[in-house]
Amino acid sequence: MATENKVSLKLLIDKRSNRVLFAEAGKDFVDFLFTLLSLSVGTVIRLLKKPAMVGCIGNLYESLENLNEAHMQPNQSKDSLLKPTVPLTQLAHVPLLLPDTRPLKPDAGRKFYGCSNYSGRRALLIREGLVTYMVTDDLSVSPLSMISGVALLNKFSVMGFGALEEKMVEFGIDEGMELLKASLQSKTALTSVFLAKDEIKDAAAPN
Repeated sequence: MATENKVSLKLLIDKRSNRVLFAEAGKDFVDFLFTLLSLSVGTVIRLLKKPAMVGCIGNLYESLENLNEAHMQPNQSKDSLLKPTVPLTQLAHVPLLLPDTRPLKPDAGRKFYGCSNYSGRRALLIREGLVTYMVTDDLSVSPLSMISGVALLNKFSVMGFGALEEKMVEFGIDEGMELLKASLQSKTALTSVFLAKDEIKDAAAPN
């Protein structure tokens, strides 16, 4: 279920290892995840900022950013690489769970533009339906089934349901940014977003 700029997820947590095994998610969250694949490298760097980038791609971005316009081809702008846009027809019905990086003209509101034959249908990534999806800690996505759930519990040697905890969480823009970063740096993205804060909080609590 989605609220304004928020998506609700149900996490299944292995309390023994303090790890998210998977999230039960609907179409909106899965659409958002798959839309991350359409982001250009320039957009990702701009969202996460240079210090958050792994490797040296951030230096490449900064080099172009600092390059004098005199070195550019006539009628070419650095913004085409530094601030590329995502096709809006693809994003029109995907929950806005990342900051909007599209340049706006002065006094312009948030508008969507589509091709002439675009009918305003729901997002074109995942089909409409009542299917619940399983999103594992490493962001693998598949339709949720009892067989897939049990297989995952066996994979991580979860012994008994007493070791499991269900937790409802809200996923918004802040979490979207954290998940984008974690997806580039970690194999345990959901745990990084939803449980790492709890660990820090527990460590800071007085005995």
